[in-house]
Amino acid sequence: MALKGKMTEMQMGDGAKIGVYHVAATGQRRGGVVLIQEIFGVTEHIKEQADKYAAEGYEVLAPALYDREAPGLAAQYTPEDIQKCIQIARQQHPFTQSIEDTQVCIDALKANGPVFIVGYCYGGSVVWAAACRCAGLAAGSSYYGSLVPQFAEEQPKCPVICHFGEHDHGIPMDGIAKVRAAHPEVPVYIYDAGHGFNSDRRADYNDAAAKLAYQRTLNLFRANGG
Repeated sequence: MALKGKMTEMQMGDGAKIGVYHVAATGQRRGGVVLIQEIFGVTEHIKEQADKYAAEGYEVLAPALYDREAPGLAAQYTPEDIQKCIQIARQQHPFTQSIEDTQVCIDALKANGPVFIVGYCYGGSVVWAAACRCAGLAAGSSYYGSLVPQFAEEQPKCPVICHFGEHDHGIPMDGIAKVRAAHPEVPVYIYDAGHGFNSDRRADYNDAAAKLAYQRTLNLFRANGG
């Protein structure tokens, strides 16, 4: 299926210019969505997710957060690429930089209506942190962010929902319980699935879980102005 958007370049707060996948809303514009990548970069899968939200009426920006360290990164799910991307995420790329870049994307969209955020894996952690630290978000949907339990003491400024896989070996259930205990107001959904269940490129892909999480995300956005 042909992609609807294109890679553009945006200047971030530190002066760096990074790639951003931009796709215009189809039909009547409901708002904007900042879509945050997995550790693998702005892959074809991420672009397809952006296109899905655009088809629902959202203008989407998906920033290539690792462009400073690995320009144009679009890694595969091979063990070698996974290790390379983990090294970038944990050792080379400051997490706070991702939050700052997210704020630039929010600011670029907010003049034309409400702005929402969704992200997967690494992006799920960014979504939670952005909901707590960024200005101008209407709602956020976080998919299996491993850092969410670490940030559980932070308070979201907008409505947010979290999606986790019951069989995700990287995010123990006690961590998820910590999030629930700290934030009874936040819907935390557990699926009979593993990590990365939203990606049809991964062994843990779960079609039923992916569809349900997507519908819950759309419902959240529409309940908050989108």
